[in-house]
Amino acid sequence: MDNLIFYFDIEHAIHEHDWIIEVSGGLSGCREIGLLESALMHIQNDLYYPTFEEKLKHLVYAVNKFHPFNDGNKRSSLVLGAYFLELNGYGYCVSKFIHEMEEIVVWLAEGKIKDDLLLEIIESIIYEDEFNEALKLKIIEAVL
Repeated sequence: MDNLIFYFDIEHAIHEHDWIIEVSGGLSGCREIGLLESALMHIQNDLYYPTFEEKLKHLVYAVNKFHPFNDGNKRSSLVLGAYFLELNGYGYCVSKFIHEMEEIVVWLAEGKIKDDLLLEIIESIIYEDEFNEALKLKIIEAVL
């Protein structure tokens, strides 16, 4: 894959969030739209996030931890991450991403998963068939 990365705008992010709330319930609306704008702008900064994996990690982390929405931030971080993968030609791992990240986003919100471990998890989802034993052990140690 070449270095061209595709991004989505805030309207799309809000639309996806609204769909999540409509389908699974919760409180609609943005709590702080500036936090969402910031996350979407920062991932475009190649100095801070030079690789696709780092951009994806920050997107998931920022939506999850900074709570730009009134509700559904964990769900939104998962769906927006999956969309970012699909948009950039990683469609082959979207289902795996959603499946593997379902608990990870909860642990991330609880502060059990730190951003460096989140990056390792995302890289594994993209490039490996399954988590290697060392990564599994890191995850277990983080959540216990």
